[in-house]
Parts: sequence; structure tokens; C-alpha cells
Amino acid sequence: MPLFPQLIILLTLLSITPLATAKNAQVAIIIDDIGYRKSDAAVLTLPGAITFAILPHTPYGKRLALEGYHKNNEIILHIPMEAENGKKLGPGALTVKMNEESIRDQLALAFAEIPFAIGINNHMGSKLTKLYNPMMWTMRFLKERDLIFIDSVTTNKTKAEHIALQVGVPTTHRQIFLDNELTTDYIDQQFMQLIEHAQQYKSVVAIAHPHPETIAALNRLIPLLAALDIDLVPVSSLIDSPKILQDLTVITED
Repeated sequence: MPLFPQLIILLTLLSITPLATAKNAQVAIIIDDIGYRKSDAAVLTLPGAITFAILPHTPYGKRLALEGYHKNNEIILHIPMEAENGKKLGPGALTVKMNEESIRDQLALAFAEIPFAIGINNHMGSKLTKLYNPMMWTMRFLKERDLIFIDSVTTNKTKAEHIALQVGVPTTHRQIFLDNELTTDYIDQQFMQLIEHAQQYKSVVAIAHPHPETIAALNRLIPLLAALDIDLVPVSSLIDSPKILQDLTVITED
């Protein structure tokens, strides 16, 4: 598979956008789905402030979380949530049939395994994140423990971030997926979009996965950020702790 040369990408970006417009821009990259495969350890080779999203109760999750934590990577839990397609969720999952006590118990078990995690994002969840009660119960749990929530935005009907703001949970959401297709050209293209978004809006949250193709591409591409005066930061750096909002549109309970 031919590589998209790093120098060509850099020169292209410099010819399109002056460096001055990129100053103070910040990018957070979350690597999801860590824990099932021994090869997931390749995330430890990535430079800079990558955020690790660890699947709970997986064969390698706790060990990789500890190694990342000791490398000063930020750690969040990648909590499986029920999807519309009915795909198998794995351990630690939240489903539409659970009551508040069950959801709280599952989340508590996940944090008992990795207590230094600073919050969660959703793994799948296109069904659960549309529902008021499960999201309210989840956000109350996070609020009580001073944890954060990152909405992976697996459905455009998600209520998760809105409810987090209502409860007062520090939150943000994913703007770009980097590796929906595992080709060099596609990942390069998405990374270019990441840079352009950061230069325009000053911050962006991206999600990728621990595929060998992705790890190789990111090890090659991440140094471009510094060359363009874009900071790679932990995802928590892109979250302002919100006050509980009183003026949001009321969400009808499902």
C-alpha cells in the first residue's frame, strides 16, 4: 500500500492555510476499543497526549490502561451501550432493559477495575443514547463522581451530551472519525480534515481505533500537528466544566 508522503501533506497544508491561522488550535485524539487484542498495545507507541478509551472487563484493558496512565496518557472508559443493530455488546454493557440501579452497578464495576479513569465515552449506543432515562441515570452517576462524558455521536438523535449539560457533567462530543475505512488514503484524508477543522474552529475531537493501519498512519501524521502550531491535548483540555443549565429545551422522556 503506497504511503501518502508526510512532506507532501505538510506542503499542501502550508500552501492552503498560513501558519498564523493555526496558532492556539488544539486537537484531541481518542483511541477507542482498547482491550480485546494483544496487538492493542501498539497504542503505546503513539506520540503525545493521546486519550485511551478502554473497554471494561477485557483481557488486556486493565494492563494497557495502567501502562498508558504511567505514560501520562489520559484514560477514559469506553462503555458499551445498546445499538439499533442489536450487535453483541460485551461485558460492562448498558442496555435499554436496565433500571437505574443496574446502570449504576455496571458503571461502578467498570470504575472499580480502572479507578483512575476520568470519565467515559460510548461504545456503539445508537439506541441507548436516544433515550432520556438511561442517559439521565448515567449522567447522575458521573456527576456524583466528578467524571466527564464524551459523546461518540453514533446517532444524530443522541440526547447524551444535552442531558450531561443539564446535569452539569463536563462534556463534549466527537467531530471526526479518522478510520472508518482502513486505507492509507482515507486516513490521510480524514487527518487533513482534522487539521482544517482545528485551524477553522480552534479545537476538534477525533476518534480512531487500534488497527495496525491506523497506528502506522498516526505515527506518521501526528508530527504534522506541531509543524502547524496545533497542540495535541488530552480530551479533558477541550472541556469547560459547565454550570447546570436552566434554559435548555426540555427533552421529552422516552
